[in-house]
Amino acid sequence: MRLRKFLWWLVLAPLLMVLLLQLYYFAQIGLWVVFNPSSTSFMHAQLAQLQEKNPNAALKQQWVPYAKISNKLKRAIIVSEDALFSEHQGVDWDALQKAYEKNNRKGRVVAGGSTITQQLAKNLFLSGSRSYFRKAQELVITYMLEFWMSKERIFEIYLNVVEWGSGVFGAEAAARHYYGISAANLSASQAARLAVMLPNPRFYDSHPGSAYLARRTGLILRRMGSAELP
Repeated sequence: MRLRKFLWWLVLAPLLMVLLLQLYYFAQIGLWVVFNPSSTSFMHAQLAQLQEKNPNAALKQQWVPYAKISNKLKRAIIVSEDALFSEHQGVDWDALQKAYEKNNRKGRVVAGGSTITQQLAKNLFLSGSRSYFRKAQELVITYMLEFWMSKERIFEIYLNVVEWGSGVFGAEAAARHYYGISAANLSASQAARLAVMLPNPRFYDSHPGSAYLARRTGLILRRMGSAELP
């Protein structure tokens, strides 16, 4: 009998821990409908890395309201990262399927297929590691975000916490770091370039002369007018 109870708890305890974790995520996201997140999992991880080399290192990040971020940047990011952001319910299954097929053809990960909401879910709570469990958790958090928040609120948080370089997070810090101006005053070409940097910001931070960065920026610049803002 005792052995049976032990085995039962051996199975039940991890399930209970997972459930409690989901409840924590759900409640935290509910608070962020009204309050702005002060930090994210990605911020904590990068700050720890920077402070290993320099104990006095600090992140560059400044929260600004949605209305004070250039619409040019919003359009550029939607075109570059998630063209159907205003239409889907958090996950673009067609994009995921295409990314999976492309990665299989290439034999390596060259496309992600993640939506803006999925990227936010990962940035807020998870890590950059790749595993089926992490991806499943990302999907759960994605639907929590879509349940609690409007598309505009999701995008506002994303724009303020996404990584844009080594120690650089959010649109305001990125605009000041790269161009010495506020996020409200970004030009179309500056906005397009920042949008192209998002999949690999630290690389482009240290390789500003990348030929791909220049080509892709021109493409996004031409397509920005088609973006639908939330």
